[in-house]
Amino acid sequence: MTLQELRTMREAGKKAMERRIVEGKTIEIVVGMGTCGIAAGAKETLDAFVDELTSKDVKNVVIKQTGCMGFCHSEPTVEVHMDGMPDIIYGNVDVETARQIVHSHILEKRLVDKHVFDRPAKDIVKEK
Repeated sequence: MTLQELRTMREAGKKAMERRIVEGKTIEIVVGMGTCGIAAGAKETLDAFVDELTSKDVKNVVIKQTGCMGFCHSEPTVEVHMDGMPDIIYGNVDVETARQIVHSHILEKRLVDKHVFDRPAKDIVKEK
């Protein structure tokens, strides 16, 4: 490995770690990384979120990992929290769906309907 390749790898790792810094971020993506999630492809899903947000230069999103969310039949599962939108749990989130979530939910504030697994009922969501 050359010095330049090492520097490139280090810079990519640094950018990925910046996604975990919470301060100043207004949007949160939580990827279920329990055993069932990992077996279903959650690592690739998480990587797709990082790659897509980086390529779109979206900096106000923090990406977190959690253990099992209890929805093993819908893995990989992803929870999204952002102002102006209800908290959503998406199910069966593969790499392409992760990209759709960034494009539709994060950038355009539209749900990716066919992957919505759970969301609060309208009568319990606080209006902002």
